[in-house]
Amino acid sequence: MTAGDPSAGGRLDRFIEAIEVTAAWFLAAVTALTFVSVILRYFFNWAIPDTYDFSRLLLAILIFWGMAGAGYRGEHITVDLLWGALGPRMRRAMDLFSNAVTLFAMAMFALMMWLKVLDTREEHVLTFDLRQPVWIYYLVAWLGLAASVLLLAVRVYRMALRPEALEPPGHSPSVE
Repeated sequence: MTAGDPSAGGRLDRFIEAIEVTAAWFLAAVTALTFVSVILRYFFNWAIPDTYDFSRLLLAILIFWGMAGAGYRGEHITVDLLWGALGPRMRRAMDLFSNAVTLFAMAMFALMMWLKVLDTREEHVLTFDLRQPVWIYYLVAWLGLAASVLLLAVRVYRMALRPEALEPPGHSPSVE
């Protein structure tokens, strides 16, 4: 697999799409669980066991998986006050620096989350009603963070050495 290998880019694009689809499925699960829970509570005065635990754990999972796609595409919240006043070369340098800092911070976050997964498993933390192990949900959330670190590393690499690879097909950078 070389830098010019078109199949390498295709595999990466499929990987990114799989991450985004995974985040979307978790969003659908949280939405469905919340909707069904409200209907059951309102009309039947009955609650799904562990709804609160499942909702908060699945919400964390979908946020961490969603961060991977947003971080790679650069679709997160930014403040461009200084960036807008700079020339193209300084903008690129600032983008590269900020993405490298984000990569470092995300890597540290993933490391700390991994330690939390291990601690939660060791302490045998369980959900309230069904007594399911919580560490499994933490592990799935950590996988989203690990994907985020991987995609941010790819973004920093592409930004430094192949900036044209970050542009979507048919997109030309706008001049501001």
